[in-house]
Amino acid sequence: MSTPVDDELWSAVGDPTRRRMLDLLLTGGARTATTLSERLPVTRQAVAKHLGVLERVGLVHVTPSGRERRYEVDEAQLARATAQLASVGASWDARLRRVKRIAEAIQREQEG
Repeated sequence: MSTPVDDELWSAVGDPTRRRMLDLLLTGGARTATTLSERLPVTRQAVAKHLGVLERVGLVHVTPSGRERRYEVDEAQLARATAQLASVGASWDARLRRVKRIAEAIQREQEG
């Protein structure tokens, strides 16, 4: 059985800057928009907008810390995204195997 694909989630993950942000959060733990912007080639305001997208699809959650907001990866949502990717990959692998079998059958007919 295949896992349903969440287009909004994959649209959010499709952006290279957001993927880099997720990498930074996964390796460095919770961070603020300011600390993330120090590691990315975009402004703090752009980082805040990207974080808003990631928060909307549930890939990050926010914890207020004084005047700052700290962002962390939501492990459950990331696991869901990973399951979707595995499901899509398995589906395409099966399709490509069918295409290969058809191509091999055509080649055998042409040779024989």
